Amino acid sequence: MTVSFWKAAAAALVLTTPTWGADHQPFSMADFHKLADLSGPELSPDGSRVVYAASTHNLDSDAPESDLYVVPYKGGKVEKLTDTPFVSEWAPKWAPDGSGIAFLSDSGKAKTTQIWLMSAKGEGAHQVTSVPNGVTDFDWSPDSTHIVFISEPAGPTAGKDSRGEDKPPLPIEIHRFQFKEDYRGFLTNNRQQLFLADVKTGTSVQLTTGDYDNWLPSFAPDGKHIAFVSKRDGDADRNLNFDIFVMEPKPGAPVKQISHFKGTDIDPYWESRPMWSPDSKKLVWLRSGESKWIYYKPWDLVVADVETGKESYPAPRDHFVYKPRFSPDGKSILALIENPENTWLARVDLKSDKVTYLTKGKRFGYDFDVAKDGHIVILDGDDKTPYAVSAVEKTQRPLSNNNDFLKNVALQGTEDFKFMSDGVEIHGMIMKPVGYVPGKRYPTIVRVHGGPVYQFSHEFEYDWQYYAAHGFAIVAINPRGSSGRGFKFASAIYADWGNVDVKDVLRGVDKVVEMGIADPNRLGVGGWSYGSILTDYLIASTTRFKAAVSGAGAGNMFGMYGNDQYSREYELELGTPWKNFKTYVRLSYPFLHADRIKTPTLFQCSEKDFNVPCLGAEQMYQALRSNNIDTRLVIYPGQNHGIIVPSYLEHRLRQTLGWYERFLKH
Repeated sequence: MTVSFWKAAAAALVLTTPTWGADHQPFSMADFHKLADLSGPELSPDGSRVVYAASTHNLDSDAPESDLYVVPYKGGKVEKLTDTPFVSEWAPKWAPDGSGIAFLSDSGKAKTTQIWLMSAKGEGAHQVTSVPNGVTDFDWSPDSTHIVFISEPAGPTAGKDSRGEDKPPLPIEIHRFQFKEDYRGFLTNNRQQLFLADVKTGTSVQLTTGDYDNWLPSFAPDGKHIAFVSKRDGDADRNLNFDIFVMEPKPGAPVKQISHFKGTDIDPYWESRPMWSPDSKKLVWLRSGESKWIYYKPWDLVVADVETGKESYPAPRDHFVYKPRFSPDGKSILALIENPENTWLARVDLKSDKVTYLTKGKRFGYDFDVAKDGHIVILDGDDKTPYAVSAVEKTQRPLSNNNDFLKNVALQGTEDFKFMSDGVEIHGMIMKPVGYVPGKRYPTIVRVHGGPVYQFSHEFEYDWQYYAAHGFAIVAINPRGSSGRGFKFASAIYADWGNVDVKDVLRGVDKVVEMGIADPNRLGVGGWSYGSILTDYLIASTTRFKAAVSGAGAGNMFGMYGNDQYSREYELELGTPWKNFKTYVRLSYPFLHADRIKTPTLFQCSEKDFNVPCLGAEQMYQALRSNNIDTRLVIYPGQNHGIIVPSYLEHRLRQTLGWYERFLKH
């Protein structure tokens, strides 16, 4: 917020103790604070340089800060373009003529997110936009003279008193079905609109109007049109019928609808904007299913002729696909494609539908870019490597070096394993503790993922490394309801949470106990978001876990309807509580049967989380406290669903470890 065994020869995983040099120490809290979280990358128009952003912890201000970096595609020195300790720069985009780099920054006096511009050498940074509600997304015009961006128009203000002090804010008036959203707050009739900024003068004009939001603008290469995403069918708050539209870059220009599927064509949460073909005649985007399938249906590729609307559907099908774009010659689509436990960059030939993977192995790809000369860069990582920028050639060639300090840290890899549950093959991964000795059983933390439709992959998990450094084995199961295995596998928990996914996780625990790694008397469990919801289901289903940590979760679905941002999704999947009372009762068994729970549980939540509000953790905490079960509740002030304050992240990590050590190391 998604019994028989496999062959004995495969079941006997070979788990050996790594040999580290004397200067290699286990992953520490100091290492955690050094980690750089990279985003981007973006190739220069001539393919010679790569710009990206890297976010780190500023322990002085106790806040994240992001700076921009550039590195030659051929490799060499990584240059830091910005060095601003108390403000951030991110989302860099090269001007199409290569003259400069636009980016988002909160450096201005108003402390709002605006578009800034610097020269290609990183000089002369200056603010371009000054819109009152800030900028969330943007794209360059192909002639480098204008930038299309997303913002909310200025709304009414309370004004100032005779002293010049701000009066109290105006009341928030709401009439929409969906009235709150994490990070945005309460939703009024002030919608996200498209604006066009003149780069030279900094003046902006509003392109779209109306009672609907707009997202993910994309300029056509010929500069004649802008593609974007919007919902304009009926009450947009009650469905997920996102569609693709195009318009000329002029205020009030007619808007043409390109997609007509009665379902989801690019949910903005997917971070995958519609992309134009080099000749500006076609668009490629992602399509899911009808609204009722919400996040369970994988995202397929769609290519459409902008003039005729004729669509084609390149391979693959029944895989989650991310961030597609045309190759420079327009003959293929490049995209990230999710497979079981891995996500790779692929080329899809538009004539033959042949899929050729450009990356491989135990890796998780997050983003990529391609230049007109065919150069490709990817942002990906693995179990031991946080996201890093690499050139994609016959093999990947590393370019960024922001986390090279980890070469001197004793990081742990993971081992894949499989097992059967109710006749269905389930996948899992296990990370051994530092200093693992074959034949010895260890206290084990079972991690359950969020989503619910997501999967554990071969990507860097700093908390796993921290737990492994303190003597724990970590087990991650991808039960039914996970992504990576197609629609049937993901939708197995549709309107049936806490049933087969609980069975699969528990069967996975049996497996690692049988493998001789997990100590059956020292098992812990935990997760965040739906991982926390599933944690609550697990501890209400069994007493085998001796400790649990439930972060940003819920056990009472009656309490969440109207309290979080998902009333639409609840109604699409579960119906309303008053019409489908028995469904809500069934899915609320952790709270309604809290007397079954015997596991000491630490609950965590974020004060301003509209995704999974604190109410869910508070109710479960109160229920366990009422039943005299050892429990604790931690609330992180001012935080949304994703915690960003470094000291809070440290507190959560230390306290989670301490909870497990208290109950599992005795």
